[in-house]
Amino acid sequence: MIVSIIIVLIVALIVIALWVSAVQQHKEKQEAERRKELTKQKAIIEETEEALMNSTNIPLSENLIRTLQRRIYEALNTMVTNSQTSKALKSRLSEAKTHLSNPVQDNSSEALTLPSNDKQLVGLIQGIKKLRSILRSEHSKGRIDSQVFVLEDKRLEKLQLRINIESQIKRGLSARSASMVGSARQYFEKAQATLSAVTYSDEYVTSKRLEVEGYLEAISVELRASNASALKKKTEEEQDDLDILFAPKKKW
Repeated sequence: MIVSIIIVLIVALIVIALWVSAVQQHKEKQEAERRKELTKQKAIIEETEEALMNSTNIPLSENLIRTLQRRIYEALNTMVTNSQTSKALKSRLSEAKTHLSNPVQDNSSEALTLPSNDKQLVGLIQGIKKLRSILRSEHSKGRIDSQVFVLEDKRLEKLQLRINIESQIKRGLSARSASMVGSARQYFEKAQATLSAVTYSDEYVTSKRLEVEGYLEAISVELRASNASALKKKTEEEQDDLDILFAPKKKW
C-alpha cells in the first residue's frame, strides 16, 4: 500500500514538474513574442519619423501627413497593449492622438526646391522612395483608401521624376558650359530616355521633352560645326603638305 502511494506521489510530482515546465516555457514564449512585437513596432515608429525628417523639403499633402501620423499612433497603441505598465509609452500615445486631432497644413501645391548638394539630392530621392514604400505598406493593411493611395503614389512618382529630370538637365547644362559636350549629351540623353519611358503625359513631361530635344539638337549642331571645322583644317594641312611635296625645287 505504502509503495503504491509512493509511486502515485512520484508520478504526481513528475506531472506537476512537467506542467510547471510547460507553463514556464509558455510564459517565456509569450514574453519573447511580446518583446519581438515591441521591437517591430519601435522600428515602424523610427522608420516613419525618419521618413518625416527626410521629407522636410518634400511638399506633403494632408492625406500623406495623416497617414504617417496614424501609422505612428497605431504602432504606439500596439506597444501600449503589449506593455501596459509603461507610463512613457502611454504619454507618447496621448501625444500621437493629439497630433491626429490637430489640423495640418496641406503643402502639396508648393513648388519642389532642389538642393544644390548631390548628397542632399540623394537624400531627397530616398525620402520619396521611403514615403512610397510606407504608403504601399499602409494600403496593404487596409488603412488607406485605394483611391487616395493611387492619387498620393502618383503624386510622389511625379515628384521623383521631376527631381531626376531637373538634376540631369542641371548637370548637362553645367557640363556644356564647361565645354564638356560629350558629357552634356550623355546627361541630356539620359533625361530623354527617362521621359520616353513615362507611361503618362502631362504639361511638365511635354515641356521637358521639348526642352531636352532642343538641347540635344543644339549639341548636334555644335558637333557638326566642330567636325566640319576640324575636317577643313585637316584638309588644309594635308593640302599644305602636298604643296610642299610637289612644289618646284629651287635651283641653287
